[in-house]
Amino acid sequence: MAGVTRTPTNLTQGSKTKGGIGESTLRPDGTLKVTGEFAYSSDLWHEDMLWGFTLRSTEAHAELVSIDTSEALAQPGVYAVLTYDDLPADVKHYGLEIQDTPVLAHGKVRHHGEPVAIVAADHPETARRAAAKIKIEYRQLPLVTDEASALAEDAPLIHEGRDDHHIGHVPHPNIVHRQPIIRGNADEARKKADVIVEGEYVFGMQDQAFLGPESGLAVPSEDGGVELYVATQWLHSDLRQIAPVLGLPEEKVRMTLSGVGGAFGGREDISMQIHACLLALHTGKPVKIVYNRFESFFGHVHRHPAKLWYEHGATKDGKLTHMKCRIVLDGGAYASASPAVVGNASSLSAGPYVIDDVEIEAIALYTNNPPCGAMRGFGAVQACFAYEAQMDKLADKLGLDRVAFRQLNAMEQGTIMPTGQPVDSPAPVAELLRRVKAMPLPPERQWESSEGADVRQLPGGLSNTTHGEGVVRGVGYAVGIKNVGFSEGFDDYSTAKVRMEVVAGEPVATVHTAMAEVGQGGVTVHAQIARTELGVTQVTIHPADTQVGSAGSTSASRQTYVTGGAVKNACELVREKVLEIGRRKMGTFHPAWATAELLLEGGKVITDGGEVLADLVDVLEDEVVELEEEWRHRPTVAFDLETGQGDGHVQYSFAAHRAVVEVDTELGLVKVIELACAQDVGKALNPLSVVGQIQGGTTQGLGVAVMEEIIVDPKTAKVRNPSFTDYLIPTILDTPTIPVDVLELADEHAPYGLRGIGEAPTLSSTPAVLAAIRNATGLELNKTPVRPEHLTGT
Repeated sequence: MAGVTRTPTNLTQGSKTKGGIGESTLRPDGTLKVTGEFAYSSDLWHEDMLWGFTLRSTEAHAELVSIDTSEALAQPGVYAVLTYDDLPADVKHYGLEIQDTPVLAHGKVRHHGEPVAIVAADHPETARRAAAKIKIEYRQLPLVTDEASALAEDAPLIHEGRDDHHIGHVPHPNIVHRQPIIRGNADEARKKADVIVEGEYVFGMQDQAFLGPESGLAVPSEDGGVELYVATQWLHSDLRQIAPVLGLPEEKVRMTLSGVGGAFGGREDISMQIHACLLALHTGKPVKIVYNRFESFFGHVHRHPAKLWYEHGATKDGKLTHMKCRIVLDGGAYASASPAVVGNASSLSAGPYVIDDVEIEAIALYTNNPPCGAMRGFGAVQACFAYEAQMDKLADKLGLDRVAFRQLNAMEQGTIMPTGQPVDSPAPVAELLRRVKAMPLPPERQWESSEGADVRQLPGGLSNTTHGEGVVRGVGYAVGIKNVGFSEGFDDYSTAKVRMEVVAGEPVATVHTAMAEVGQGGVTVHAQIARTELGVTQVTIHPADTQVGSAGSTSASRQTYVTGGAVKNACELVREKVLEIGRRKMGTFHPAWATAELLLEGGKVITDGGEVLADLVDVLEDEVVELEEEWRHRPTVAFDLETGQGDGHVQYSFAAHRAVVEVDTELGLVKVIELACAQDVGKALNPLSVVGQIQGGTTQGLGVAVMEEIIVDPKTAKVRNPSFTDYLIPTILDTPTIPVDVLELADEHAPYGLRGIGEAPTLSSTPAVLAAIRNATGLELNKTPVRPEHLTGT
């Protein structure tokens, strides 16, 4: 890690217990994962279990004329075949915010791959063969695939009879949500501009591409309920959607998190959870469902593809005068998280810059394309791609250095956002740009090193397609702003239960939350918080389940902030209870028990001057202290539906990138040599994990810049590349050097001064790569991902 700046926060209780906050402690699951021994949800097994399978539609928009399941039911080894008509409860739809998604298709299908029927059998291949025997008659309906077909006067309605709370403020029923933001007077400010630039940008549909496909095991219980072991991002949200469909009270649906093989937003929605539970309750047997990769592409939402139009103006000395933009997000057939993505895209569409006069509109459409929802960056990624291209255009037109132009207009603490909300924590945008620009550039023509030629350093790599002829280097910069936590008035809270006791002669803390560990490292950080606050070495992380209060979703860069805050809060209360016990038991032995500031450290009770008063083992003898506490961040409000004004966000995070690429301009091949990043993290609770998060987010941004896109046939709305053969993601050979410069400027409103970090690097890495390719080729390149034909004109 290069150039780490540490700013004292003075926000901890002061414990120096080994393995606490600020140390690079190792993940408890790390060795198991890299050796292949970790148990993921796909490894679950139960005696006498059945296998479930989902039959999906082969059409994108069609009436279901008939479904014949008789042949499938007659197949030996088949225990159940269920369709919409077999659902047991009155509630037959679910959804994160809008309950518009049918458990199984009814009346018609709205997208390619929509679940139509589910099968349970004694072997996975038997289930698949039985599903293939289900006969479905479709009658094709007109397709809605883009804005023009969605908003035409005679456009088919994706959801007839909509009655959700957004319908009253959208101009057409095929618009999920619309959010304008108006501040100042963009038309008047436009008159002050010496230069004006416009741009139209297209952002492709990206898949989360997690390693572990959707999977889980449902086990019927004796009380008529069900136990569900599943890989998910949000246990309690799943519970809220599952129980009504099963016709069960929530207390009879008991959920436990199983090993999660990545998420990135793709597990925030329901996939196989309800189907497995329905089959288990219907058959009275445990049912396991594991998607293969093909099914996974249809089984979860994707990142919204977007079309964006921007206009910026600036004075001749480089000050931004105004901004106008229109962002159209394709939400696909069902709402999922589209309303919140619209809120993010609109409120963050101006980027980390001071612009007093803005006119913004963002909408999400219902179409017959695949459903889209949460993915790392959540609306801010698409906007950053466009506004950063605009910044380069403006700088070039003014003849100014691209980084200096950004720094001149960079926001800082106290800047007013387009929504009218002041930025009330550090916003070191100019400093991050300075740092990333100051990092040493990699040497040129690395393939001609003294050790001999290395084709891996060339565009095309091991394919050996070029030997350096026509290879041009380009350098590009970008910076982005991302919100942290759920916004717009959402009651964003988390719960933690902390227990402290003596086990085998040693003080031990147990932390129990419903946080989904999806690879972000919460299980490491929670133990670090407990060691810091309780002064113990041994910390047990209880498996996440619904037997404790909600921890919310592992998304929006919120878990360390919110669930970490809940763990910290619960630990502080447990500490006070332990000290209260100590005062009662031992207070007569030393006056410091009553007069001094007391801490727990190294398994002992000490004064703030370092004097040891007692061993925790003695204090906790025959005692168990356990408390469950909620923690909420400061409140937010919904954006005004006419002006977009309102304090809608909790916290902002910032990252800047410099990309260095080499392009074979004749073959259209790109090699990203380096993606340097500078990011403010507030407080690095685990520095090693912080760098890993930044490098991971950077790599996902690289993927969408040069290779990742789900291709949907515009004529049929069918997915053309649902496999890793045709949907490309970066491998180790594509991933560049990613030096990271971590800045720590504490946010006084956050636990330990921390700042959510996981998403911000995904924003700026994509436009930085595009800027570098433009720098190398001179081409405009307003679409992601960049393909060889875009560079060669073929």
